[in-house]
Parts: sequence; structure tokens; C-alpha cells
Amino acid sequence: MRMVIICDQRIALGFRRLYAMTLTSLQRGQKGVIRAIDTTDPTVQRLMVLGLVEGAEVEYSSAAIGGDPLEFRLFGSAISLRKEHARHFTVSPLPDGG
Repeated sequence: MRMVIICDQRIALGFRRLYAMTLTSLQRGQKGVIRAIDTTDPTVQRLMVLGLVEGAEVEYSSAAIGGDPLEFRLFGSAISLRKEHARHFTVSPLPDGG
């Protein structure tokens, strides 16, 4: 068994970002629950007012022709996010039909 110990907080944050699933990782039609939010960007804080908060269920519905912005369904409404902002939301995917 291999064990990794991370002592530096910056390395831990980078490690988490490397392996965490964000809104940009969802596939079309896939649902997920927001688990964590990186609120360092003031725009992300404004998006939280629209309902993008921990525990919210979101579904990736489509993207623009160039792939940016992404459209998500949230509480019966659609919201479009730039990829740069969607990367601040860590999600856990829901099983199919969830």
C-alpha cells in the first residue's frame, strides 16, 4: 500500500483541484450535487446568490458552439456559466436517474 503525506497547504490545494470533479467535468445530461465552492473570485460569490450553493443539484444541459459558456439546469431554471467560473464549483456526480 502506498501512502502520500501532504505537508504543504498549497500542494494539498493543488492536489485536490487536480483530482476533484468540477461542473466542467460533467457530461451532457449528467447530474451532480455541489459539494464545495472556491469563493476567491468575486463573480463566483455573485453566482451563489443565484442558487449555486453547496447541496444544490445541477444538471449539465448544453454548451455553446465553441464549448463556452456551459448551460446548467438548477431549481427548474437554466443558467449559463463560463468555464473559468464553473471550475470553482466542486461536484459529486449523481447516479443515472438521480
